[in-house]
Amino acid sequence: MDDDGLYARLRAYEGLPAVVAGVGRDPVNAPMIRHWCEAMGDRNPAYTGPDAIAPPTMLQAWTMGGLGGLDGVSPHAGRAQAYDELLALLDEAGCTSVVATDCEQEYLRPLRPGDEVGFDTVIESVSGRKTTKLGTGYFVTTRTDVRVGAELVGTHRFRILKYAPAHNRSPEPEPEPEPEPKPKPEPRELRPRPVVNRDNAGFWEGVRDHRLLLQRCTPCGVLRFPWLPGCNACGSPDWDAVEASGEGTVFSYVVMHHPQFPAFEGPFAVVLVELAEGVRMVSDVIGVPYDKVRIGMPVRVRFESYDEELTLPVFEPSETPEGVGA
Repeated sequence: MDDDGLYARLRAYEGLPAVVAGVGRDPVNAPMIRHWCEAMGDRNPAYTGPDAIAPPTMLQAWTMGGLGGLDGVSPHAGRAQAYDELLALLDEAGCTSVVATDCEQEYLRPLRPGDEVGFDTVIESVSGRKTTKLGTGYFVTTRTDVRVGAELVGTHRFRILKYAPAHNRSPEPEPEPEPEPKPKPEPRELRPRPVVNRDNAGFWEGVRDHRLLLQRCTPCGVLRFPWLPGCNACGSPDWDAVEASGEGTVFSYVVMHHPQFPAFEGPFAVVLVELAEGVRMVSDVIGVPYDKVRIGMPVRVRFESYDEELTLPVFEPSETPEGVGA
């Protein structure tokens, strides 16, 4: 099937349902709100107490089916046949891999403990054929309308890329090239630059001077990271900066295998470090194999220069991890 014919078949699914009459597995509830806020380090007082609301960004959490899926939550809930057919059609076209690319949310009113969430999801759009570093495929966007009773409370758009991995494509046969001198290795691509704005410029000035700076709310004394224009505890815009000790422990981590980026040597571990001062920050960990990183591992900050313009705060083990030679 040519690309035009395939794309016409894919577009025929636009507007068809992906989930029909979905029902949240649980009502909006305080324990899930608490777990979410603890994981995010969000101490906003709006999310606690008798008049608590749920963090708006939890919108999708109330619609997720968990390992058991949506079937059985409601006699009519579950993924619609059209969505499975669309994914199967992409599989048949060789787009057997999938990666989530982005999401967008719109909030119409806060959710509160006790709210019973219902939702419907439609296939909003299928893109034309796109070529990315991962491979060639199609972006599929779904839109979920979240309701409490008949009232629309929010909308969640979720976009995936269904693609044929680049390394799976069969190259065209070519004649054997004449032997040539070995080319010089190309320079490694530069790492992405951090986005520096008026809210976080002080942090990056500290990094330039090899100082790990945290914001401190001057009225209530709460430390915060990342840098923000206002305190998430009391709402005050007044703050000063204090230098962190640089000592901490690995609170959590993930190992990045795919997608691969030329500026990074994978696999590598991305860590969430809890500093001795109590705040957490995401960074790299160096000086230890990715498969030796462990939750609770003591680490300390190190300022690593990657090129003439880029210095980043990364972390290294404070002591030699078990199983790693000296």
